[in-house]
Amino acid sequence: MNILIIDEMHPSIIELLEKDGHTVHYEPKISRSEIMGKVHEYHGLVIRSKTPMDRELLEKASQLQFIARAGAGLDKIDLDYLVERGIKLFHAAKGNRDAVAEHAVGGLLALFNHVIKADAEVRKGIWDREGNRGHELKGKTVGIMGYGNMGKSFAKRMSGFGVCVMAYDKYKREFEDDNVQEVIWEKVKAEADVLSIHVPLTPETKGFFTFEELESFAKPFWLINTARGEVISFETLNRALDAGILRGAVLDVLENEKFKKFSPEQKEEFEKLAKRDNVIFSPHVAGWTFESYEKINQVLVKRIKKAFK
Repeated sequence: MNILIIDEMHPSIIELLEKDGHTVHYEPKISRSEIMGKVHEYHGLVIRSKTPMDRELLEKASQLQFIARAGAGLDKIDLDYLVERGIKLFHAAKGNRDAVAEHAVGGLLALFNHVIKADAEVRKGIWDREGNRGHELKGKTVGIMGYGNMGKSFAKRMSGFGVCVMAYDKYKREFEDDNVQEVIWEKVKAEADVLSIHVPLTPETKGFFTFEELESFAKPFWLINTARGEVISFETLNRALDAGILRGAVLDVLENEKFKKFSPEQKEEFEKLAKRDNVIFSPHVAGWTFESYEKINQVLVKRIKKAFK
């Protein structure tokens, strides 16, 4: 097949696809207008998240047989139109699930032990032991929202810390195992000391975590979000932190990840978040390790090969 790669990928994907007999064009700098002008020539597209795969673009892809998404999120893809056209969709959540889980654990441990704050202080010659006294994970209850590849991988890591791990997933049943207890959402809200979010962005999850939703938790808790920033706004995070509902947050994703396109309200609220010692940020890199960068290719190529064998 003739395959176009429109985003930055580990170079191994070219060799892997060509080994299976495909013709590969690697154009990570290609613009949307350029894609629109040539997409009709291709049987497959390999993408990340730069260019939305909407109906306008896909209607021009007259020969398209598959889209391979190098990652987990599918929110920028017109899934209904793919079904209508019979275009296959592959994604590579298994390729970066370990990276996401490890990042979430690392962020949580850093938050519990004031690692970022303590490091900055020591560099300035401040030796404040009491001000950086931490918390232990052991004995805590860790809640997980969403039990797909990422949630399951995070639960596996958490199980070694002597915590109670419980997970809620609206669309999965009977997934309880040695690492996790399957529960309803109300039980998570009643018992969680930590909540880790592992859901895709959908109309249902966008803005799900309102102030009122967070307020309905039985006790103050720490929040980890390595999924999608749009599930909770800057304003909601600040209100919940001010109210003591949230004890702290690990945020790998943001409501808006384009700083230059913040609204005035978003800019003001983000600046408030950025001043907090109990909030740890990273630039949407939880699943972006050197290892996952290559593993994603292997997962995608394996799925393409299996589908078109």
